[in-house]
Amino acid sequence: MLALAWAFAAGAQAPSPLVTDAGDRLAVTLLTFGPGSIYWERFGHNAILIQADGEPEAVAFNYGIFDFGQQDFMLNFARGRMVYRMAADDLRDDLGLYSREGRWVQQQRLRLQPEQRARLRDFLVWNVQPENTRYRYDYFLSNCSTRVRDALDQALGGALRPQLQARGTPATYRSDAVRLIWPDHLLALGMDLGLGPDADRPLDLWQESFVPMVLMEALRQVRVKDADGSLQPLVVSDSRLVEGSISDPPAQPPGIALPCLLAGLALGALLWGLARLRRRRAARYAFAAAGALFCLACAAGGLTLAALWGLTEHWGGWRNQNLLLLNPLSLLLIPACIASARAAWRASRFALTAALLPPALAALALLPHLLPHLTSGPWSGQANLHWILLFLPAHLGLALGLRAAPVRA
Repeated sequence: MLALAWAFAAGAQAPSPLVTDAGDRLAVTLLTFGPGSIYWERFGHNAILIQADGEPEAVAFNYGIFDFGQQDFMLNFARGRMVYRMAADDLRDDLGLYSREGRWVQQQRLRLQPEQRARLRDFLVWNVQPENTRYRYDYFLSNCSTRVRDALDQALGGALRPQLQARGTPATYRSDAVRLIWPDHLLALGMDLGLGPDADRPLDLWQESFVPMVLMEALRQVRVKDADGSLQPLVVSDSRLVEGSISDPPAQPPGIALPCLLAGLALGALLWGLARLRRRRAARYAFAAAGALFCLACAAGGLTLAALWGLTEHWGGWRNQNLLLLNPLSLLLIPACIASARAAWRASRFALTAALLPPALAALALLPHLLPHLTSGPWSGQANLHWILLFLPAHLGLALGLRAAPVRA
């Protein structure tokens, strides 16, 4: 979904013949580029190609340009205030780049009336000017694909949007994001953990076309009026321009509920079992280390989720119920875990009470899954059952392990 080349010079201009040609001499093509191997390329990319009859140059207008060298780029990325821009590229340069990266390129010639082609050309040429080229980027709402979609809809006089909105899909922002980034397993799991309930609302085809490959498929279903008023397919021709060598992403995110449950049970059983063997020094040390590291990881994760909600504009991570699983209150248990390495250690009543909070809150996260018809608003359903199956048994194992130790009088 990202850039052809983030260092492309700002404010690239369209060639003059393209600017002056009448609409009946222009051809409009949607280019879709398959996913790449780098994480920011996993979502694919697209661009609008415009070429004038008899002209050797074809100009690809794309909205995916970003610059790591931009002032405060990483800070703005963390805060969710990213600024991207569009550019006009020479098609030959782009094809060479994508071919070397092993990414496929699909071209779809679009059926637009001459005045629609001219309208689209005029808008894109205006948009690529230095004073108009920058825009606020959003992963799901304003990216290289939604900007292309909106430009086409504007040129078609609004004919695209109602057709795509009328078609529901089984997808959500979460399911598409996780499946597309899945080749990077850890990043996909982190993304899934960081998304809240707003990422789980069902999408229509208009909304899901934030994914370039989905927009490519969607346009095959669109019908537009021809010059005589009859309905015709928007896509006139559809062909593969460059073959790729990178495997396509899965159609659905892999199910991980069972592996999460097994891992949670194993970790919980390990913590509880080590505590039961605390007469042995090795078991005490292992319980202290494992318990402290687990609490530290949960607290750090919880603080990250809280910051994502309260300090950033990453709306997809707001109201994240995984805060009940990755709980900052786990920090309270770290001193007790470390101290449990001593043979003479006795659990305080404060530590025993605090140990009950994480599993109790993790159990609370089950409520929307057990009573879906009674939960709404902040408690609306979130696709996080697999994370509950992981963290609830682990929190229970730690709590039972601490309570297995002698109690301080």
